[in-house]
Amino acid sequence: MTASSPASAPASGSSSVPPILCLLGPTGTGKTAAAIAVARRMAASVINFDSRQVYADFPIITAQPDEVERAACPHLLYGFLATDERMTAARFVELALEAIAGVHAQGRLPILVGGTGLYLRSLLSGIAPIPEIPDDIRRAVLERVRAQGPQRLHAELAKTDPDYAARIHPNDTQRNARAAEVLLATSRTMTWWHTRSDHAPAPFDALKVGLRLPLAELEPHLAGRIDAMLAAGAVDEARQAFARHPDPEAPGWTGIGCAELLAFLRGQTTLGQARALWIKNTRAYAKRQMTWFAKEPGIRWFAPGENQAVADCVADWLAARQQ
Repeated sequence: MTASSPASAPASGSSSVPPILCLLGPTGTGKTAAAIAVARRMAASVINFDSRQVYADFPIITAQPDEVERAACPHLLYGFLATDERMTAARFVELALEAIAGVHAQGRLPILVGGTGLYLRSLLSGIAPIPEIPDDIRRAVLERVRAQGPQRLHAELAKTDPDYAARIHPNDTQRNARAAEVLLATSRTMTWWHTRSDHAPAPFDALKVGLRLPLAELEPHLAGRIDAMLAAGAVDEARQAFARHPDPEAPGWTGIGCAELLAFLRGQTTLGQARALWIKNTRAYAKRQMTWFAKEPGIRWFAPGENQAVADCVADWLAARQQ
């Protein structure tokens, strides 16, 4: 049974507007399995919109689809970025638009799968046209991060832009630095740029389907998932990545799981402490994702595992578009 009433279903759009399915929700709710269930019913391709699953060095730690899952249908925008490269919402939108166009050209349904709400909102509502940040400001902010840590920037962000601060982790070097440099360069907050500047919405008819559980029920699953990652070789994966990219400030290391294992590899924590912090930070991240998606309009909600019901919902929506 779905977790939402029929009244919450998005209205069908014109069949002349290309359709996309957006399969969203907090980490660990089985979004990939639901996407594959849809792909077994119709020609479809999965496009990632998770900001961590883009990194090539961390397929285990970021829970990227495995070989069996990838064999079920094409998967795009997974595991292509080097650890020392930076991903932004603007870059994601550019890549996603190209991927979506390619999938539509093949006569397939694009299924966007992930949990990075900002990326999805930027795609559907338009990306904020933030001006280029001067190099001197960017260098100054990075020096502050190295000297004081991202937590100091986050504390300041909580005062200047509390809405955006609530959506990112205090240890997230990349996003805290980005918020600080944008404020310095433009005198505008990230929330202002995301909500009040001119946007150009993407020309898609989007069905948004979400998977969710109460946090208390999701939490033990998240811990078990992390233990499975450790058993599957997450520590060796991080060790090999650090040998290739030994700069602890590289963007790829800011992700949950990556940061905690890096601290262990550098002798700053025990593995048990790294595991406990990984679980704690993952729970906090899932809570932030729930808060973000709770404000997203027009989502049809399902419980994890209701994959056939999700596929039915998508099939019915596509059929209604043709009427």
